[in-house]
Amino acid sequence: MDAYDIQKTVKRIAFQIYENHYEEKQLVLAGIADNGLILGKRILKELKKISDLEVVFMEVKIQKENPREKITLSSDLAACKNKSVVVIDDVLNTGSTLIYAVSHFLGTEVKKLQTAVLVNRNHKNYPVKGDFKGISLSTSIKERIEVVFGADEGVYLS
Repeated sequence: MDAYDIQKTVKRIAFQIYENHYEEKQLVLAGIADNGLILGKRILKELKKISDLEVVFMEVKIQKENPREKITLSSDLAACKNKSVVVIDDVLNTGSTLIYAVSHFLGTEVKKLQTAVLVNRNHKNYPVKGDFKGISLSTSIKERIEVVFGADEGVYLS
């Protein structure tokens, strides 16, 4: 994917999120730092163009190498109470980062909890899926997906 493909995909994901949440008074988008946060901000920007949804945006900090360590949010978890939450990351590989991030939101009563990813690799070790996904790639375990935002923007397989 190049920058143009990423932008089209972000727009499509934003439309899908809106279609699933158009009746909500407030929606929470939670981007996993670093690339999930960037992707989340782009989705937020597109949602603002196409809807009048009130969106609470927050950053999720998680150690991707050890996702069971402390997870922090840029806003209080109570802001999610009785709201629909979409947790966003760039790549869904084994699912460990996403499932631990999602489980953190179960610390409060949420109305609905969904996930959005730019790339779904289909190598899951955990029962988590991308509810909203850009592309699905069947790659080998040895291959690596890198999402680059900014200069040389694209999704690269190596």
